Amino acid sequence: MSKRAIFLYAEDAENDMLLMKKAIAKAGLDIELKTVSDGEELIRYINGEGPFSDRRKYPLPTLLVLDLNLPKKNGFEILKWLRRQPHLKRMIVIVLTASRRQEDVDQSHELGANAVLVKPSTIDDLVDMVRQLSDWVELTKMPNIDVKWKSAL
Repeated sequence: MSKRAIFLYAEDAENDMLLMKKAIAKAGLDIELKTVSDGEELIRYINGEGPFSDRRKYPLPTLLVLDLNLPKKNGFEILKWLRRQPHLKRMIVIVLTASRRQEDVDQSHELGANAVLVKPSTIDDLVDMVRQLSDWVELTKMPNIDVKWKSAL
């Protein structure tokens, strides 16, 4: 990648966070993984509020990887919020979920997800998925996101 990719992973299961870190390391990718464990923390991160105010330490992500079943605000609520923000509505969001329900896939897309992926069942499959996401990010012309705008919850 020409510029180091920042993946922000919104996931409440610590084991899934650790597996994602392991998969990125195993794949040998130059991805900086940032994590948040609930929907409200995710909004604070994206808005650069509180502990996330230092954008050098907590930059806006190249890619938001979003679990649907987050505490405080779930993935659907996050997608609705994100797409209502004029400066963030173009942020690239990949929903990564254990759900195989077509209703969840349809609703995620309806609310503006760029893609919906089912969580792989093995670490090797997760490594492959992360490599493919990394390749996709490298090949994709990303939209500009205006970081000067401040949004409300």
